[in-house]
Amino acid sequence: MLKVMAAGSLRRVWAPLMARYEAQTGQSVETHFGPAGLLRERIEKGESCGLFASANMAHPLALRRAGIAQEVHPFAGNRLCLTVAKSKMGERRNWLDLLCCDGLRLATSTPESDPSGDYTWQLFDRIEQLHAGEGEKLRLRARQLVGGPSSMAVPEGQLAAAWLIRSDLTDMFIGYRSYAPALREQPDLGVLEIPLEYNIRSVYALAVCQPAAKPLAEYLLSQPAQQYLVDSGFET
Repeated sequence: MLKVMAAGSLRRVWAPLMARYEAQTGQSVETHFGPAGLLRERIEKGESCGLFASANMAHPLALRRAGIAQEVHPFAGNRLCLTVAKSKMGERRNWLDLLCCDGLRLATSTPESDPSGDYTWQLFDRIEQLHAGEGEKLRLRARQLVGGPSSMAVPEGQLAAAWLIRSDLTDMFIGYRSYAPALREQPDLGVLEIPLEYNIRSVYALAVCQPAAKPLAEYLLSQPAQQYLVDSGFET
């Protein structure tokens, strides 16, 4: 049994990918999901892991520098989007107007523990560069509700943005664009694109920590797996 640790944002696409891989190779895979930064810490503390799939390059590269990872390969990309409760949108339809509205509660993931939080803070930095003062206000307003060591756990099968908004914990959430197709199917939610000049591109990477994981890494880099990721809302 090959043990894999994977970023939580890969959960929706991972099971079909692993099913195809297992059918092709006969190698069984057991996957543990979580915020990539927390998973990296577990690996660094000695927990066994064959393959680590991170939502950024930094964590796999840290494992390689520590002599834990033998190889590191980028394998997918993502960006950010804004999800808002439709009941709170009113007449506002511009993503930045909504994001900067002081009357709306804003939630994010947790920087350092979860790359989604890191990318969101980079987005705030970019907004600050283009609209002085606004990025700093966002950093102060944002509530880090998921992705941290003591965060609430999102219920199995739920999307973080939808669950947080419907639980009345926030009015809007910044998260990965790969969730946008599923979120747009929810009639009570509005999903707004963040323009490229503001958006932050995330690079997902694989860390091969055991030789037995190399065939899986090669499979994830293959054309069929890459196409499935693109069809599921990721980038290559």
